[in-house]
Amino acid sequence: MLTQESLQALLADLESDRVERTVSIRDTDKFAEAVCAFANDYPNHRQPGYLIIGARDDGTIAGMTISDELLRNLAGIRSDGNVLPPPALVVEKFGLEGGEVAVVEVQPSILPPVRYKGRVFIRVGPRRAVANEQEERILSERRSTLISTFDVQPVQEAGLTDLAWRLFDEYRSFALDPDTMAANHRTPEERLAALRCFDLRSRVPTVAGLLLFGKNPRFFLPGAYVQFLKFPNETLTERPDDQMEISGDLRSILEMARGKMAVYNRVGLRPGAGFSDGPQPDYPEWALRELFHNAVTHRDYASTSPIRFYWFRDRIEIQSPGGLFGMVTRETLTRRNSYRNPVLAEALKTMGYVNRFGYGIQRAEALMKDNGNPPLEFEIDDWTFCVTLRGRNS
Repeated sequence: MLTQESLQALLADLESDRVERTVSIRDTDKFAEAVCAFANDYPNHRQPGYLIIGARDDGTIAGMTISDELLRNLAGIRSDGNVLPPPALVVEKFGLEGGEVAVVEVQPSILPPVRYKGRVFIRVGPRRAVANEQEERILSERRSTLISTFDVQPVQEAGLTDLAWRLFDEYRSFALDPDTMAANHRTPEERLAALRCFDLRSRVPTVAGLLLFGKNPRFFLPGAYVQFLKFPNETLTERPDDQMEISGDLRSILEMARGKMAVYNRVGLRPGAGFSDGPQPDYPEWALRELFHNAVTHRDYASTSPIRFYWFRDRIEIQSPGGLFGMVTRETLTRRNSYRNPVLAEALKTMGYVNRFGYGIQRAEALMKDNGNPPLEFEIDDWTFCVTLRGRNS
């Protein structure tokens, strides 16, 4: 993060395109557009960009007081799901002679183009602008040199005929704003690449493209399915009541698993005052969904093992290949998030399966407690991540 001396230097450099100054404290769109533009790093500085609230365009301090609410709102830009993929940013307050300023330091994204509400913003000299098609293409091509996650790797054996275009068109209508959709002068490859689902250099779909829109993703990624087993009692030794290998594109997997949850999640009555008894399921629906969605999003798709979704009489076990990733540890599991598959995380948010980034386990824990279930149990090693939900009567 900045030191006070380096902040003073940035304020004084009126020609830098890595700095945006404003005295507005409520223009959330303006803040998010600036974050998006710095994350895209169109000039290719490969250095952070800085949004400074409390400074005028001429670099002078506006004499403002920076509230904790403003700092929380700025920090929320990384998790509210409007800037996708989620930006890496740090927010800090500085007290300077003449007043306080809030500084948002934004790191260049390794997965451009980054969008805010479906539009790509970039820095063009000292101003912010919406990227045109050629500028988006440059960002998409640059991504190939920055690849660091498995879901944006090109799949050399695949081609455009392996994708279901109906699925892509539906997703694209969720992901892009109407103006971008209307300016439809891109080739099919460029449309896919703009959403990180096609590699323009290799001319093949990415892992994410196949998982989201593939006709048969499992042909290329053998572990890309869910093994669902429903047991009559509490052990693996008995014959399952129901079993299914759930495979296909990502959305189909989520919806088919949701159907299994609806069938087997028994609902009783929660006692209330007077005649106000209400429904009470064995497991809170959204906790179960959050944890399953978490497994689908964060599993290691390079593994040939499936997600294991085992439903016992007294508990549910959801086990996914791949241990903890990035900066997440056992101690910070509910407070910190790193994305093994950031494009898939973006897709879940775009399609409405996730409300905010980084809150899934926290929300599931709260829902389990409110429903009267025991706490979640985690079993984690270098190869697998397993979460167990106990029923209310366990």
